[in-house]
Amino acid sequence: MSHADTLGQSLALPCGITLKNRFAKSAMSEALGTIDNHVTPALERLYGRWAQGGTGLLITGNIMIDRNHTGEPRNVVLEDERDMTLLKRWAEAGKNQGNDIWVQLNHPGKQIPRMLASGDTLAPSAVPFGKELKSAFKTPRALTEDEIFDIIRRFATSSALAKKAGFTGVQIHGAHGYLVSQFLSGHHNRRTDKWGGSLENRMRFPLEIYRAIREAVGPDYPVSIKLNSADFQRGGFTEEESMTVAETLANEGLDLLEISGGNYENPAMAGARGVRESTVKREAYFLDYAQAIRKRVSTPLMVTGGFRSAQAMAQAVESGATDLVGIARPLAVEPDLANRILAGQEGVISRVTPRKTGIKMIDEMAMMEVSWFSRQLHRMGKGQDPKPDESVLLSLFKVITEMGIGSFKTRRLRANS
Repeated sequence: MSHADTLGQSLALPCGITLKNRFAKSAMSEALGTIDNHVTPALERLYGRWAQGGTGLLITGNIMIDRNHTGEPRNVVLEDERDMTLLKRWAEAGKNQGNDIWVQLNHPGKQIPRMLASGDTLAPSAVPFGKELKSAFKTPRALTEDEIFDIIRRFATSSALAKKAGFTGVQIHGAHGYLVSQFLSGHHNRRTDKWGGSLENRMRFPLEIYRAIREAVGPDYPVSIKLNSADFQRGGFTEEESMTVAETLANEGLDLLEISGGNYENPAMAGARGVRESTVKREAYFLDYAQAIRKRVSTPLMVTGGFRSAQAMAQAVESGATDLVGIARPLAVEPDLANRILAGQEGVISRVTPRKTGIKMIDEMAMMEVSWFSRQLHRMGKGQDPKPDESVLLSLFKVITEMGIGSFKTRRLRANS
């Protein structure tokens, strides 16, 4: 089979729906909502562009479940029907070529920048960040059990709203150090009640979220989770623990497991720093984990991180290690990448090259490259094309400025509400 034939195959999920091909846009935080966290037409334009580009599954950037706990300024919050008209237009744009569009739902826990947090940040336990990030984030307050149940309910409510709006599935963000990931980590979760301690207790939170969502949306609606293969942090979530969680959720009827890794303190998801050369050449950072978990679960898998060529994508699917190829940054600069590969342009290599300023201190900032790609999403949200030659420094300056202004406005809005 050609690369196009392999990647153009449909994929049936356990709930009964079928995805049109093996390309999946992994979540990138768009920050294209209003300052008070409403949906905007920019999201309809952006996802319409990706739908036209041929990617079979589009997963939105992390949509928050609580207006008082957002990870960035201008995150969209989904907790009631006030944006239903715009939500329906967004969902319709994302599926207008027979694509599927899923909502990724998230609670940041303690990963709310200090400049944005207007009150307590919440976590399983009152464990601060390490010294490198301690000044940028507050020490969190440990959640009460009533608050835990409220968050579980919010995930279910947001899922039901997403289904009503026409989104074709939901994904729980259980990776990258956000709240679900914090509960799973022995480093961040030091509780002594039924929500902490043993892995069985630590995974109770995502398991109850999954069950609540499933009850809210029914058996024939896709429910997925994005899960760390590991935190890569001393005392944190290990690979073996991750596999046990994956097996448990698979036995509950999970429709798709997306594999990633790392958190703010160890951002393995942000690039290839520290990754073995053999892994970089293969283009899939978490493929070894996928090959191991494949022996333990039959749930469809999605591997995200590192893919840059049609050959590597097709090989990953042909090997059986993954069912879907998760792509993020390449689609920020080549929104029609899937169509190009499916048209037989097998040698296409994305223009996702490392973005450098030449200033070592800036180039080592995880936020530097993220800012540049975020700017490309904003361009498409305005109806413009990506700009591959846009200045990295200018992008960083604009994003930091917008975050600072947005954080100030958000805090002031919450204080006055």
